[in-house]
Amino acid sequence: MESATLTETKSPNLDLTVIEASTEFGKNRKRYQDLIATFPHEKGWRPKAPLVEYGGHWFIQPLLEGCLHAQEFFQARPIDFLVCSYPKTGTTWLKALTSAIANRSRFDDSSNPLLKRNPHELVPFIEIEFAFFPQLDVLKDEGNTLFSTHMPHGLLPESVSKSGCKMVYIWRDPKDTFISMWTFFQKQRVDNGPLNSLEESFDMFCRGLSGYGPYLDHVLSYWKAYQENPDQILFLKYETMRADPLPYVKKLAEFMGYGFSAKEEKEGVVEKVVDLCSFETLKNLEPNTGEKDREDRPCLYVTSAYFRKGNVGDWQNYLTPEMVARIDGLMEEKFKGTGLLEHGK
Repeated sequence: MESATLTETKSPNLDLTVIEASTEFGKNRKRYQDLIATFPHEKGWRPKAPLVEYGGHWFIQPLLEGCLHAQEFFQARPIDFLVCSYPKTGTTWLKALTSAIANRSRFDDSSNPLLKRNPHELVPFIEIEFAFFPQLDVLKDEGNTLFSTHMPHGLLPESVSKSGCKMVYIWRDPKDTFISMWTFFQKQRVDNGPLNSLEESFDMFCRGLSGYGPYLDHVLSYWKAYQENPDQILFLKYETMRADPLPYVKKLAEFMGYGFSAKEEKEGVVEKVVDLCSFETLKNLEPNTGEKDREDRPCLYVTSAYFRKGNVGDWQNYLTPEMVARIDGLMEEKFKGTGLLEHGK
């Protein structure tokens, strides 16, 4: 969730106070900040990173500035494809898969960009890179059709629905989502004060007080949109994909308009994509190991921070039975009668 913790406090690796005034975002930033000052604020997961409420969801301020900018200026095209997710639900994996699928005809096994670049460098966030780093090559490349966002469906730029561009959404068991997010935050290289304890962070997460939260509302926003327009949105579950990725990768490729041919399937191309984008492979690729930084822009995290475990059920090592009962109860109540829990089983 690197995106949800952008900050204006001092950091040796990222200083968002230094924004080119000449950029579209730089020209409008003061207007965004004045507007945000009128929104409800709450204590965040760190003392110097309060949460701001907008449209029924909570954001870290610089990130919300980026969301407002994307709403106003991001122009989706019919050919674009949007990777949508709540933080720590499989975003990195899905970015790798969509990139490998869309670009497989342009590269061979030895020249795939994933071998040299972190997946986040290949599929830019519309509320981060588009606003704060418009100079990036991937944004200047009109041939690039892949973008991503953590924004809830109801806050997406109007151009997304108007263009009819397709999108994929992935969700994950909220228990693993929380643990993945809390442990990820511990790797931030920024001085926003100490991270809340697991217990306090968990309580806030359950009450919806988390970046892009409430999580369950985030999932539900895309589920409802998927039900209304299944031709525009593909809805996936992390645990189901992890158990058997092959059919879902084929389904994703077909949905994107890059379906695998019979010849490709016979030659094992689908398996190659699955293997290249697997957690185990990506984690051990040179650009995602050690203390390496992204090549394209400053970042709050080293690239290896995006690859912790990728396991299903790691929450069992952290949460008490009472915590489990609380969050499971919230999910059952929120999703009851929606058909969401039965989807993908």
